[in-house]
Amino acid sequence: MDSQEAKLREELVDLGIRMTDSGIYSQSDYPKIAKRFTELQEIIKLYDHQNDLAKQLIAAQELKKNSNDEDLKELAEQEIQDLTAKVSTNQDKLKSLLQIDDPNNSRNVIIEIRAAAGGDEASLFAGELYRMYCRWAERHGYRYELISENPNEVGGFKEIIFHVVGLDAYKYLKFEGGVHRVQRVPATESQGRIHTSTVTVAVLPEAEESDIEINPNDLRIDVYRSSGHGGQSVNTTDSAVRITHLPTGLVVANQDEKSQIKNKAKAISILRSRLLSMKIEEDQKALSTARLKLIGSGDRSEKIRTYNFPQDRITDHRIGYSRSNLPVALDGEIDDIIENLLEAEHRLIDLET
Repeated sequence: MDSQEAKLREELVDLGIRMTDSGIYSQSDYPKIAKRFTELQEIIKLYDHQNDLAKQLIAAQELKKNSNDEDLKELAEQEIQDLTAKVSTNQDKLKSLLQIDDPNNSRNVIIEIRAAAGGDEASLFAGELYRMYCRWAERHGYRYELISENPNEVGGFKEIIFHVVGLDAYKYLKFEGGVHRVQRVPATESQGRIHTSTVTVAVLPEAEESDIEINPNDLRIDVYRSSGHGGQSVNTTDSAVRITHLPTGLVVANQDEKSQIKNKAKAISILRSRLLSMKIEEDQKALSTARLKLIGSGDRSEKIRTYNFPQDRITDHRIGYSRSNLPVALDGEIDDIIENLLEAEHRLIDLET
């Protein structure tokens, strides 16, 4: 038994003892503990299977070596080939589970979509991206919740922020951060010219209170009267909240709820997640240039993907992956893009380890 296997078996035993404590279900980190326990069970199951296959392989090799019966030798050789293939398959599964994953993968996410260059066309595409992610979440059984929106008169959004809840949401959506470029002929274009517009997407791993401690003295909280949509009473009371984090200068505002308390809670949640994202970005500076390019830099300036309507093609520039059928992609069927990005991440991790 190698040291890694022994260490993981010991961790499984320790977690198994913790899982027998009825009080664990009320602990805030129970979902993480339960997830890790399940992961370790699968890993140890593969280790056990690997050890069993190794014993069978040794026995088959001994039989072939020591037998004088040619028929038995032939059967032993066939068994050796079968077992060798099974060992290889099991090793691949084990390697995949042992791969060092991003520790934030299991988190929920807060996604911020903002129209950038392109005016109304950019705002319309911001709305289409929002729908794409919502449809993707529905397909995978994830829950999503609108946090705040800033619509415009053409039916698009200058900004829209929403929450996606589900195990490994960040793992699958973290590559969406960056600049999304759309090329198409707007409905208002009389001469059929193709316009290029951009939308920025930021994907923030949702932070828990234990992740980021916020000192109340570091906050300036302003309340004001909400404006725009939201119901008759939204803009008649000082329910909107703007929070400024003085040490970083980060500003978060929310006015979608009628309750000032709810708006404040949502704003604090977004602020905490932005602070966690900043911390993660700082930690990622130690990563290779290739992995930094893959993970992206949130809502900065790098173009990560182009949606070309005249060519019916969507292209992810980080991995050079293209596919057709844009309408289907915008209906939430983007698993092929996500899977290719995950595979690229795993290849880079393998090169670095």
